[in-house]
Amino acid sequence: MTTESAETADSFHVFDTTLRDGAQREGINLTVADKLAIARHLDDFGVGFIEGGWPGANPRDTEFFARAQQEIDFRHAQLVAFGSTRRPGAKASEDPQVRALVESGAPVVTLVAKAHDRHVELALRTTLDENVAMVRDTVTHLRERGRRVFVDCEHFFDGYRANPEYAKSVVRAAAEAGADVVVLCDTNGGMLPAQIQAVVSTVLADTGARLGIHAQDDTGCAVANTLAAVDGGATHVQCTANGYGERVGNANLFPVVAALELKYDKRVLPEGALADMTRISHAVAEIVNLAPSTHQPYVGVSAFAHKGGLHASAIKVDPDLYQHIAPELVGNTMRMLVSDMAGRASVELKGRELGIDLGGDRDLVGRVVGRVKERELKGYTYEAADASFELMLREEVEGRARGYFRTESWRAIVEDRPDGTHANEATVKLWAKGERIVSTAEGNGPVNALDRAMRVGLERIYPQLAKFELVDYKVRILEGRHGTESTTRVLITTGDGAGEWSTVGVGENVIAASWQALEDAYTYGLLRAGVEPAQ
Repeated sequence: MTTESAETADSFHVFDTTLRDGAQREGINLTVADKLAIARHLDDFGVGFIEGGWPGANPRDTEFFARAQQEIDFRHAQLVAFGSTRRPGAKASEDPQVRALVESGAPVVTLVAKAHDRHVELALRTTLDENVAMVRDTVTHLRERGRRVFVDCEHFFDGYRANPEYAKSVVRAAAEAGADVVVLCDTNGGMLPAQIQAVVSTVLADTGARLGIHAQDDTGCAVANTLAAVDGGATHVQCTANGYGERVGNANLFPVVAALELKYDKRVLPEGALADMTRISHAVAEIVNLAPSTHQPYVGVSAFAHKGGLHASAIKVDPDLYQHIAPELVGNTMRMLVSDMAGRASVELKGRELGIDLGGDRDLVGRVVGRVKERELKGYTYEAADASFELMLREEVEGRARGYFRTESWRAIVEDRPDGTHANEATVKLWAKGERIVSTAEGNGPVNALDRAMRVGLERIYPQLAKFELVDYKVRILEGRHGTESTTRVLITTGDGAGEWSTVGVGENVIAASWQALEDAYTYGLLRAGVEPAQ
């Protein structure tokens, strides 16, 4: 059973259209199971309305509505079906598409309607008066069947510019027929904030209708345009998770909601839900199989990351000096990036973040800063390899490297066979707990073969390695006079089912660099698992 989603109840709507408009992004292809999973996350987040798709337009959306109402106990959101007004010259009661909206069982329906005179005449191929009648008839029909109705006025701002009186007549018709909200859509995404605010405020004054905003991001202003519409009097915002949508996307749900809560002081989510925002954003990204944007406002891993030494010095005194909000408010964390731009404050704060007490030792901090700068000059990067930096920092603090194992030698062989296939084999010779280990393995590449050989050799001594999995692998060729003679940097991300960590290696070739990164990955993983180093 749906409950009120915020203190504001129905006075302000957060309307999510990830499952409909967001799914039109290039590269996103949602299954019914995907849509159900995303709907659960959005309901957990506390949005007021979830637009599930267009029932009757395709079997997948029809199935989604049937299953969603059976399988999801919505706590905060109402499910919304999307469709169009009746066809020209028909009756709403006889239109099969309108009938499918009713049969979907969704308590709320969003109707898309034409508000641009040229679209009416050229796309719908009907008269301006008939278009208005289509809006009235369809809204009235749905209201008579107990549905709450929102009307999306497609291409509204372009239509308003061309023929403002006609565009407003569509708004009036929808509101007079019983639509709860009339949504002004910047369908082509070409408007700017000042224009949006001026039009919304004028239409509100001239029609008296409750207005919403739907902004595309073609000028990069969708979030700003959405907030400008709120400034103009809109009380209903349509957004998508992570800004997904066709072309360059829609207004991003997360910065819009964060701005409303934290900057406008509007309670639009259930108590405490905002602190779950980063998790929700990343969970949706995983479902659609797109890497979360690292630089997304509020929820990106870089949103509260600080690299420059000047920033670090100020943050050491007061984090608010270089952060517009406390990251914990949106479920994110502050990160210190250690690089060749690092100063003492950066290292001290990073040590604190990692739980390593540097004890105010200026000489120790100075050695770490010098070592970072020296190694980054050789091609290492620590801002993307926290695990390698932590190992280096602990080595300086403890006066020795973590001794889980020692490498005697390794070898990787790639064999080109007559049938055009390749064989990759690696042999590693290691010492662990006083025992010499020699192991060999094959893989689908030389690095994979080395990884397997290392695992085969060490798992008997360190069974924790069985949980380790290489999650990501990146190679970059650094500057050099000739490509094949250039320095190679490898970044590896490893996981154990409970978390992930990144390590870096640099060498004259990709195999040598990969081996360094693998050594750090295994060492850090064992440290993370609480394994005591070998004596």
